[in-house]
Amino acid sequence: MLLAAGRGERLRPLTDDIPKALVEVNGVSLLERHLTRLGDSGVRTVVINLGWLGDRIVERIGSGSRYGLQVVYSPEYENILETGGGIYRALPLLGAGKSFWVINADIVCDYELNESSMPETSLAHLVLVPNPDYRERGDFDLVGSQVANTASAPLTFSGIARYRPEFFADCETGRFSIAPLLRQAADSGNLSGELYEGYWADVGTPSRLATAEGFLKTRSQSAAK
Repeated sequence: MLLAAGRGERLRPLTDDIPKALVEVNGVSLLERHLTRLGDSGVRTVVINLGWLGDRIVERIGSGSRYGLQVVYSPEYENILETGGGIYRALPLLGAGKSFWVINADIVCDYELNESSMPETSLAHLVLVPNPDYRERGDFDLVGSQVANTASAPLTFSGIARYRPEFFADCETGRFSIAPLLRQAADSGNLSGELYEGYWADVGTPSRLATAEGFLKTRSQSAAK
């Protein structure tokens, strides 16, 4: 599942006319970067939730066939359900009884999906990254393969996670964030994780978008030499 319903307030005025997921980095939209990578990695079905200007996403992406994917939409539009509520609403579309990946559309990352990284005892598995310079404090710590809530919190949640449907067993339909559920799972020992130290960027602000564009442009030029 790609979370693409956000309004993108911090990217205004860029997002006044387009959904945040269609903001381009060096000529390619964030959403299409994800879809291309997912298609190349062997994923075949992707659920995308829709919020602000979601019809633009449907117009651009369509059935997903050009990426080698089947794209299914979970519309929220004017009633954006946040991360937890959006995933919970889409559960019937994500395959009964199967674990599934969820990726924030507003990141750029080279991480390769790895199903074997999630222990059988975990209800969810997070991909964590070192805290970026613009954050004074991160989200979690990692003790072995277990995600922990600590005062130091040296790691940031990348926006990439794998969930089992049981993770949402006590949830109800409506608007809610995934963050409290992750905190609870960490405290109960049901949240595993891994550290990813490759390229990752949250492009939620104009300055971070510019930084990502500069990095990817330089890398592309170096690869072409």
